[in-house]
Amino acid sequence: MNLVFDSRTLASGDGWRISDEVCRAGPSDRPFEEQHSQFSVSAVLAGTFVYHGSRGRSLMSSGSLLLGQQGAQFSCSHEHGFGDRCVAFYFDESLIQELVRELPAVRSSRISQVRIPPAESTAPLIADIQKFVGGADLCDSEELALRMAAAALTSGDGPTTQAATPAEERRVSAVLRYLDENISERLSLAGLSGAASMGRYQFLRAFRRVTGQTPWRFILSRRLALAACNLATGSGSVLDAALASGFSDLSEFTRRFRRYFGVTPGVYRRRKSCCSP
Repeated sequence: MNLVFDSRTLASGDGWRISDEVCRAGPSDRPFEEQHSQFSVSAVLAGTFVYHGSRGRSLMSSGSLLLGQQGAQFSCSHEHGFGDRCVAFYFDESLIQELVRELPAVRSSRISQVRIPPAESTAPLIADIQKFVGGADLCDSEELALRMAAAALTSGDGPTTQAATPAEERRVSAVLRYLDENISERLSLAGLSGAASMGRYQFLRAFRRVTGQTPWRFILSRRLALAACNLATGSGSVLDAALASGFSDLSEFTRRFRRYFGVTPGVYRRRKSCCSP
């Protein structure tokens, strides 16, 4: 029995499996070499950790997707804090090849990047995963799995950015863990950069190097995913969901939510609630 890692299967089907994975490792725990036995895509729901592999080193944080290539060697470390929680989607090679044939502009199952940062395109996906693991019934878990595989296969190479220094990684990681617990609070660039003991412009550059996103885009994506989860599982009003997610202006919330999810918050809640028991 692994005392620092728990895994339980949430759902499975023909060629796919969804697993809830909780790690309690910390800075004193030594990482060990592993190998991806299957093509996988993992949604990070909490915590941070460093992924080391042949494609480089990446700090994984809440809202990001970790892409695992079958056969690739890797290790994960927690030098910047304790623990993380991921929902991992595992796929048989036959299913991945089927998707490669069906997805436009995808020619291979080889993926060159490790991480998809929190983004507008993945916010609805993260929201549905949060709802799923929260105990609400999703209409079709297989559909969720296929959407995750498609997100990985169509991710492309992503922008090339200068690698973060160990000091930048350490300081930004502390801020990411703070955001995990305080995403709905009033946040400012001055406050976040101060928490990282960095100047504001220095922090902006470091945050983007580490996460692949600007601080504001990262916060907005996490808040909208939280709002979507609140709308799908809560009984309060749209205003309640907006305020609980860190939005103080209902019209701004509605505008940004519609841009990300394609529908108004009210329509989203009605559609998602119909899938719940």
